[in-house]
Amino acid sequence: MERTALIKGRIRSGIELERWLSIVRFRHQKIVFTSGFFDILHKGHVQYLAEAAGQGDFLVVGLNTDASVKKLKRNISLYLDEESRALILASMRFVSVVVLFDEETPLNLIRQIRPDVLVMRADHEPEDSALGDVVRQYGGKIISLDSTAAHSTRETINRINSGSV
Repeated sequence: MERTALIKGRIRSGIELERWLSIVRFRHQKIVFTSGFFDILHKGHVQYLAEAAGQGDFLVVGLNTDASVKKLKRNISLYLDEESRALILASMRFVSVVVLFDEETPLNLIRQIRPDVLVMRADHEPEDSALGDVVRQYGGKIISLDSTAAHSTRETINRINSGSV
């Protein structure tokens, strides 16, 4: 089987995701969830995702679709499309599954997945507290990580544009 096909197999949705999660739960593995845009992956993203993966056995990364990003950040353009971003994330050894979502927040995805651990950036927006509330309702745990603070996509883009890379 071609390696790209193996990686693409880690990008899941709907019924496929439910099957994976059933196996993970059957094995009593701890499901960790986090989400984001992950445009122009940089050191901060890698550190954040590696730390998130370390919180359990199975890391699910919710990825905002291009349409979702446009709803949230009308004034920014993504450098990579959702298919590229998903493929890059799925190629990371410690990312178990990538799931794309169209909504402004991953609330419905969190309700579907019911992760044991929700990992959020330490600088998360106040409206994200609703995500934590859902996880707490069924006994899940919320962890804040600050891995991307020293590195940002905007900083990376500025360095590229200035030629200092």
